[in-house]
Amino acid sequence: MAQVLSMNEYDEMDRPRIQTLPGFYGDSLIEGVLIKSLDVFSDERGYLMEIMRFNDEPMNAGEIKQAIASYSHPGMVKGWHLHSVQEDHLVCVTGMIKLVLYDYREDSPTYGVLNEIFMGERNPRAVFIPPGIFHGTKNIGSGISLVIGMPSVYYDPDNVDERRLSPTDNDIIPYDWECRLE
Repeated sequence: MAQVLSMNEYDEMDRPRIQTLPGFYGDSLIEGVLIKSLDVFSDERGYLMEIMRFNDEPMNAGEIKQAIASYSHPGMVKGWHLHSVQEDHLVCVTGMIKLVLYDYREDSPTYGVLNEIFMGERNPRAVFIPPGIFHGTKNIGSGISLVIGMPSVYYDPDNVDERRLSPTDNDIIPYDWECRLE
């Protein structure tokens, strides 16, 4: 941006992005994606967080088939991942991550929409991701992050329901993983 010489040029300056929901950037939430804040119960012994109830119908939790733990070093990006059948439920239980979603469903009213969701110890939440949405994570903390993934399909190495794109070099998703300084 060019140097601003006076307050007369104030209206020509870029406006900051605004979080319409805590820890969320996007024009609108992608159709079918759900974000659920998680309660943390604390006392002098420590704290407890309920990650998911399998009877949580709005989160479609009854379809969960397994749970996986994905650890990331600071600054690392994992993604882009895309599923045709599998639904994902993600919860970051250690550290802080940026979860980025891109709606790749041509018949969706939010086709082409990007969402950034900041989650983890400082903003505990569960996110439901339907099929057809590219997703990736970046560890934005100073230590290891731990994301619990709960897919609706068992992992089958002979028929993997996942396709991947480079997070930094692809012609589909218009996104830069670097920290946006503003």
